[in-house]
Amino acid sequence: MYEKVPKWKEECGIYGVYSHGEDVSEMTYLGLFALQHRGQESAGIALTDGYWIDVKKGMGLVSEVFREQLPHLDHAKIAIGHVRYATTGFSLAANAQPLRVNYAGGALALAHNGDLTNAALIRRDLESKGTVFQTTIDSEVFVHLIARSQKTSIEERILEAVSVVRGAFCLSIMTEDKLIGVRDPQGFRPLCIGRTPDGGWVLSSETCALDVNGAAFVRDVLPGEMVVIDSDGLKSYRFSNGEDVASCIFEYIYFARPDSIIDGQSVHTARFEMGRVLARESGFRGDVVISVPDSGTTAATGFAYEAGIPFAEGLIKNRYIGRTFIQPTQKQRDAAVKLKLSPVRSVVAGKSVIMVDDSIVRGTTSGKIVRLLRNAGAREIHVCISSPPITDPCYYGIDTSIRKELISATKSVEEICDFIGADSLHFISIEGLRQCVPALNPDHMCYACFNNNYPVPEEDATLDEDDKLILERRRIAQRERGL
Repeated sequence: MYEKVPKWKEECGIYGVYSHGEDVSEMTYLGLFALQHRGQESAGIALTDGYWIDVKKGMGLVSEVFREQLPHLDHAKIAIGHVRYATTGFSLAANAQPLRVNYAGGALALAHNGDLTNAALIRRDLESKGTVFQTTIDSEVFVHLIARSQKTSIEERILEAVSVVRGAFCLSIMTEDKLIGVRDPQGFRPLCIGRTPDGGWVLSSETCALDVNGAAFVRDVLPGEMVVIDSDGLKSYRFSNGEDVASCIFEYIYFARPDSIIDGQSVHTARFEMGRVLARESGFRGDVVISVPDSGTTAATGFAYEAGIPFAEGLIKNRYIGRTFIQPTQKQRDAAVKLKLSPVRSVVAGKSVIMVDDSIVRGTTSGKIVRLLRNAGAREIHVCISSPPITDPCYYGIDTSIRKELISATKSVEEICDFIGADSLHFISIEGLRQCVPALNPDHMCYACFNNNYPVPEEDATLDEDDKLILERRRIAQRERGL
C-alpha cells in the first residue's frame, strides 16, 4: 500500500465574475491563481456570452490546465472557476469542476467548496428515481436537485435544493444571465463579494483573490445567504436566521492565505496572536524561534515577538517540489521531507530551538522534521503547535485521516512528544485559540476536530450496511491509491 506524506489538505476554492466590459475569463484565471493554495488537483473555468456556456477543466495546477489557452467566447460576461482538492470523490478528470448541465430551465454551471454530510443519502434516493450520476463527487447532487425541482425560477430551485442538503457548501453558480453565490447556514467555508473599477462583480473564496483583479471588497456572503447578480445588480435572499453559525477555525490556523480577511477577521492577525498565546502558555525559552514554512511562519513571528527571542529561518522550503507525491518505500518517504525542507545549520547548530507549526495530524512528518534539525546540530528542540490536538475527523470539506490514524486520538501530549523526538511539546489550548479571533464571536466557530462537538451530524452514518460498505470501499480505494 502506498502512503502519502501526512498533512491537512485544503478543501477547494471558488471564483466568479460578472462584468460586461472586462475579460471575465482572464479575471477568473487570475483569481484561481490566487486561490491555488486551496486545491492543486484540478482546475476549471466556465463562461457564458448569454447564449452558450463553455467549460474548460482538467487535472493539475491552474498553470498546467490552461497552459495553451483560456476558454473564450466573444462578448462573454459571466465566468466561474474552481480549484479542487478531493475530499469526497476520486481525484479524476471526471470529477473536476465546474459542473455543466442542461435542464428544462436552461443551462447552468456550478462550482462547490465543502462537503455534504447527507450526500450519499440524497444520491441513493435520486438514483432510485432514475437519476444517472456522471461523477462520484457530492457536488453533483446540487445540479440534480436543481434540475428536478418543479419551481419556476432558478432562485427558487436553488433555495429548494439547499433546504435538502446538510453540511458545508459554498457555491458559485452561473446561468446564461446570472451569477449566484450561496453559503451554508453554518458558514463553514468563506465566501466574499467584490466590485471591480469598471462596475463588475466578483465572488471569491478569499479576499486575496479580489486584490489580484483590482476588485474592492464589498462584504462577506452571510451564512445562510444567497446572492444573485444580474443586469439589475445584486439581490440578497436569506434562507436561515443566522443562529447556527459555526465557521471553521482552521481557516485561520492553516487554510486561508495570511493576507485574506474572512468575516472581518484578518488571518495574519489571528495567526500572529496564536504565536503570542503559545509563548505565554508554553513558557518555552530558547535561543531562536523557527517555523515550519509556510503555514507556521506567522505564528512563529508572534511567538518571537511575545517571548523576546529572535526569529530566524531555520528551515528552507523547496518551492519547486510540486504537489504531494507518493513514496512506495520508507526510504523514499523519508527523502520526501528532505527534498521539501532543508535545515539551515548556521541557524540551528548548537542552539536551543523553538519550532512552531500549525498542526500535528499523524505525527510522522513532525518526527522527520525534528530529526532533520537534530542532524543539523540543534541542541534542544521545543515544538509549539498553533492548533489544539486534533482528535476527530472533519466532515465539512477537509481531507483528514480516520480517527484511529490521528495521533492525538490515541496518545497523550507526552507520548506524542516522545514519538516525534522533541524535548518538549505544547499545543495551544482551545480557550487560548478562542482569544485569537477577536473580530469574531468565538462561540460561532467550529472546533469539532478538537472536541468532537459537530455542528451538523454526519447523516450518511445512518446508511444501511450495504451502502456503508460501498462508501467504505471508495474511501479505502482512495487511501490505497494515495489520493
